[in-house]
Amino acid sequence: MPISPRVPELAALDVLVSVARLGSMGAAGREHGLSQQAISARVRSAERQLGIKVFDRATTGVTPTYEGGLVLEWAAGTLTAAEHLASGISALRGERAANLTVAASMTIAEYLVPGWTVAMRRKHPTVVTSVRLLNSSDVAAQVLAGDADLGFVEGPDVPAGLDAREVARDELVVIVPPGHAWARSGPIAPAELARTPLIQREFGSGTRTTLEQAVPGCVAPLLELTSCTAVKAAVVAGNAPAVVSSLAVAADLVDGRLVAVELQDLRLPRRLLAVWDRDRGLRGSAREFLDIAAG
Repeated sequence: MPISPRVPELAALDVLVSVARLGSMGAAGREHGLSQQAISARVRSAERQLGIKVFDRATTGVTPTYEGGLVLEWAAGTLTAAEHLASGISALRGERAANLTVAASMTIAEYLVPGWTVAMRRKHPTVVTSVRLLNSSDVAAQVLAGDADLGFVEGPDVPAGLDAREVARDELVVIVPPGHAWARSGPIAPAELARTPLIQREFGSGTRTTLEQAVPGCVAPLLELTSCTAVKAAVVAGNAPAVVSSLAVAADLVDGRLVAVELQDLRLPRRLLAVWDRDRGLRGSAREFLDIAAG
């Protein structure tokens, strides 16, 4: 079927997602090997084509608008599908030996995997690394099924049948926009958090699983979204709280777009884990990628 003229090319979507993940045009330019001006021009061109303002600009960087957060979430899914297509074509061409398929939960995929893949490319330029963005439960399923060579998950538990190695740590934080009542109050009790409808990640995500284990009895979410970028945009637009990875909001807390709310007598640290099938083990390019991630 004909593709809508409102849909940008994959390269433009890749730039938009990189700008959102890195928080600035300059950082995205360095990742793509382009000038800040070139990245800015591509973003403006994509926004004109979409007919939607994707980012709010400030001297401290850029942040997605509410509508932009949704576009970025859909764009990430489109890029993942394109990676699947590329991997399938490579397999049909007999290039299986040079391929590495990594499945990663959303937070790890957005904020850690890009640096690891760049390092992998520099160290092993003939290996094509395909990254699939999934929630933690789906990552485990893909690794167990043999559809991914290596996985990265955020949940507190190691899924059955998998071996694991810690590659990093982060901490979940409660976030609100500056105008929210919690931004001016003292620490809130976990019970108050539990009875407040939150903007949440989808069921099966490591972030949500960690929260629900640490704070039992949480009421139904106000809204469910499948990426950190969309959650942050919805928090600002809806004046509602969320619980997200500290990796995802570091820049937003510094520039004041979001405020971290302290919990009474409770912290939410967690391990970020690499996982692989216990029976098949880990070898070759998958072992090399793990060493980079854990290094």
